[in-house]
Amino acid sequence: MPSVLNVGGGSKTIAIPPHYLGWDHLLLDIDARGGADLVCDARELETQAPAQFDAVYCSHNLEHYYPHEVPQLLRGFLHVLKPDGFAEVRVPDLQWVMHDVVEKNLDIDDALYHIPAGPILVRDVFYGWHVEIAQSGNDYYAHKTGFTSKSLAASLQRAGFSYGALCRPLSEYEVRAIGFRQAPSDAQAKLLGLPDIVKR
Repeated sequence: MPSVLNVGGGSKTIAIPPHYLGWDHLLLDIDARGGADLVCDARELETQAPAQFDAVYCSHNLEHYYPHEVPQLLRGFLHVLKPDGFAEVRVPDLQWVMHDVVEKNLDIDDALYHIPAGPILVRDVFYGWHVEIAQSGNDYYAHKTGFTSKSLAASLQRAGFSYGALCRPLSEYEVRAIGFRQAPSDAQAKLLGLPDIVKR
């Protein structure tokens, strides 16, 4: 059975993409409240056993680290991935956010979009969801960096992912990128619904 490490997913009650259905799903999170299988800081991934996972899934977590820490996290992804594994990374798309702030004349305290838990303000995308930070009392929920499609692809390349693809996001405010250590198989491309693969 293939395995996926869900980095910073918060809780297993939060769904991961359906293409991981039937996979062994392990959750890594710094906050033990969500029932993580591995409670640790994602910056410590290189201390874990190497080549364990077929995939690393990281959704809206990379922006919670400082820019100089991002390469360390991505190297950690490479460390725990099998040679033919891949990393799927999703982050807020600041380019689209900035576009809409200007286009719609939004203030920093205006709602950009809504989720079941309530409105997401413009400031939340840049600095972290204020509700979660206030309720938890943990500043690691703050955002410390941000990405566009170009900067996310460059970050993966610099970390050592030799092949990559930028994929259609779930929403206009999200960037989705897939990084591979080696050229993906046809089965992986089909599984992930990949566009043309770019060699870095």
